[in-house]
Amino acid sequence: MSGTSEGPRAPAGTTPDAAPAPVTERHATGHPARPPGAAPGHPARSPGAVRSAADTAATELRDHRAAFNAATLPMAVVDGRGHVVRANEALGGLLGATPGALAERLASELVDLASDDRTWHAYREVLQGRRSRFRCTRRLKHPDGRTLWAEVTVVPMTGTSAAEPARVLLTVADISDRRELQDRLRHLQMHDPVTRLPNRTLFFERLSVALETPPYQDDSMLPPHGRVGLVYLDLDGFKAVNDTLGHRIGDRLLAAVAGRLTDCAESDASRSVGGSRLVARMGGDEFAILVEDSGGTEALTELARSVLAALQHPFDLAGHRLSVSASIGVVERPVAGTSPTGLMQAADTTLYWAKADGKARWTLFDPERNAHRMTRQALSSTLRPAVERGEFTLEYQPLVGMADEVVRGVEALVRWNHPQFGVLSPNRFVGIAEEDGSIVQLGRWVLRTACRQARRWQLDHPDEPALFISVNVAVRQVWDSDLVADVAQILTETGLAPGLLQLELTESAVMGSGGRPLRALQALSDMGVRIAIDDFGTGYSNLAYLSRLPVSVLKLDGAFVKGFRYEDGTHPSPADETIVEAMVQLAHRLGLTVTAECVETAGQAERLRRIGCDTGQGWLYSRAVAPELIAALITARPGAEPG
Repeated sequence: MSGTSEGPRAPAGTTPDAAPAPVTERHATGHPARPPGAAPGHPARSPGAVRSAADTAATELRDHRAAFNAATLPMAVVDGRGHVVRANEALGGLLGATPGALAERLASELVDLASDDRTWHAYREVLQGRRSRFRCTRRLKHPDGRTLWAEVTVVPMTGTSAAEPARVLLTVADISDRRELQDRLRHLQMHDPVTRLPNRTLFFERLSVALETPPYQDDSMLPPHGRVGLVYLDLDGFKAVNDTLGHRIGDRLLAAVAGRLTDCAESDASRSVGGSRLVARMGGDEFAILVEDSGGTEALTELARSVLAALQHPFDLAGHRLSVSASIGVVERPVAGTSPTGLMQAADTTLYWAKADGKARWTLFDPERNAHRMTRQALSSTLRPAVERGEFTLEYQPLVGMADEVVRGVEALVRWNHPQFGVLSPNRFVGIAEEDGSIVQLGRWVLRTACRQARRWQLDHPDEPALFISVNVAVRQVWDSDLVADVAQILTETGLAPGLLQLELTESAVMGSGGRPLRALQALSDMGVRIAIDDFGTGYSNLAYLSRLPVSVLKLDGAFVKGFRYEDGTHPSPADETIVEAMVQLAHRLGLTVTAECVETAGQAERLRRIGCDTGQGWLYSRAVAPELIAALITARPGAEPG
């Protein structure tokens, strides 16, 4: 029992101080009658309740519209056709119009959604209910004249009845401050801090856009667009400035160079018809000038000349007067079919040519020269595997005694049976092999194969004097391998006597030899191997130095032999004959034998014989031939030519 007194209870079905409850009408079934308008199975709603729900909905709608109008975020309700149904005050203020004036306007025109196909397509998909959201960034004009960046978002509206047409909510957010910050950060990211020029990243971005944009064509008299040019340069000797004066002066020099390059580019743009010029620092002391819509090769080379001229004037920096030069590669191509990678490879290659040609110059890209370089690169990349695949063969050219025309020996000449380029002579690949070090592997194979072949001839013709075998050796074989050990092992394997092996080294490789090369040559000579100087007369030609080297044979360069006749082919050259005679006599006094190369005529052979040359080599006697044809020479009459 509670602590409060309970009053008298009202009779059932009544409420205190209330009139008697109305009698509910019942049907014959005994169930209460349903008021008109009440749904079956649901309690009847009184007219007051219906009015209350309607009032609530109206109030909520008024609140929503009030919030919509008062919102600081510019907004608009847009129907399925793209027309503005309602706009709030913020959007009107942003666009400089009253909200009422914006009604029935195309939303796409108000915020520039139709300026590109991609944006327009995405916007239409949201209007048609095929996309849940769309967002883009647009540059708009504020009523006060300033430009602002806006982020436009379009989303479908929910809560509308099935009978009401579909609508979307468009919002416009001013992101100018954020965009300005992004632009500042991007500028720092895309520009070099030393020179203030665009950096490598921005350069490639601009280059990609220039190559991807379709060339503009019209019917006017202007020259056709669609070509791109590149002036690619680096400073000659810039490292010396950093090393001697420090990086602070080096940076100031780079900034000064950047200023002159910019002046050249701007001056060129004002003189020429064409697109823009972009000057960029690519890194280190490398710079590039990109010329969009190039006016042709002549215009581009003129720009390169102006750059060279501008850089020739001395720079006065912090009390230092500095002079620099530049090597420049120039490339000009049609946009169609050109890729950023291909253009930069061509520019880099051409810059390398400019440096190789002597620096302080510009060089224009040459497709034929580049094809040769590409061939050289292809040979370099496949040279080592080619030795393992057995793509190399040896041919042999006789060395004939000048007095009796008897074959004394043969020189082994390597050939490369390349699967793509055919049979290649040594001058096509030996230099490459020396550069990349594969000459050691190749040279060892040549030496072993030649010694094995010489021994086979000796065994096949035991009654004939044995031929000596002459093999070319690169100086890198002396430095990068144990040549003495290799020769000793190969002679042991093949059973060839050391006296039947002659190793040929170029004059420039032998002259001035000291340390390990000299010790190696001396060890080979002590072993009994003959050492010959090849192409003698093209290098130092220091005969006095020969007395201190373990050399036994001089091979005169073919240029002297060819000079034995005038250009008409009938009269000998007295000067060349005198020079050769003096070299032969001095060589004999030093105890050396002399071989003349490139003997092509009987007249040349006769004069060489009279001068005193010991052996001759050339087409007069035989070209380089297969080993089986050399076997025929061993028993043939003197002077017979194989095949």
